Amino acid sequence: MELGGFFEASPAKFNGKTSLDVADQWLKDMERIFDAKICPEESRLAFALHMLTREKPVTWEAFRRKFLSEYLLDSVRYANEVEFLQLTQGNKSVAEYVEKFQHLGCFYTMPLDEEWRCRKLQNGLRGDICLMVAPLYIKDFAALVEKARVMERMKVEVEAQHSQQ
Repeated sequence: MELGGFFEASPAKFNGKTSLDVADQWLKDMERIFDAKICPEESRLAFALHMLTREKPVTWEAFRRKFLSEYLLDSVRYANEVEFLQLTQGNKSVAEYVEKFQHLGCFYTMPLDEEWRCRKLQNGLRGDICLMVAPLYIKDFAALVEKARVMERMKVEVEAQHSQQ
């Protein structure tokens, strides 16, 4: 079932500031619509979220944090956070380093602004690549990643030309 088909049934919005009876009736109405429209189980949550109106909307990041806090052991989260803080490029390519950086960055518990992420990524780059990108003072994460990849590619090309001579 498509979202449009769901909305054809005119489901009610729910703001959470109601009695238990109203909440129970809303849930029953939603389930009746799902059943009538033959809505698959895997779509029901997404459709129901569209009908929630609250002061603070459910964002992907909020859902992700809640999910990780429920299903990932604190010790694993802490170990990943420590690994993130100590992460450097080492012998990885820029692409591999950025992938690991983004994965482990999800476990960092402090707020990450764009400039901090750039500084952290840049400081972990191998010295030769860091020397090429640091003077550029890039404060946009995507731009920094792209520039580091370009510098890495140029370095490889220059080294290949020197080895042929």
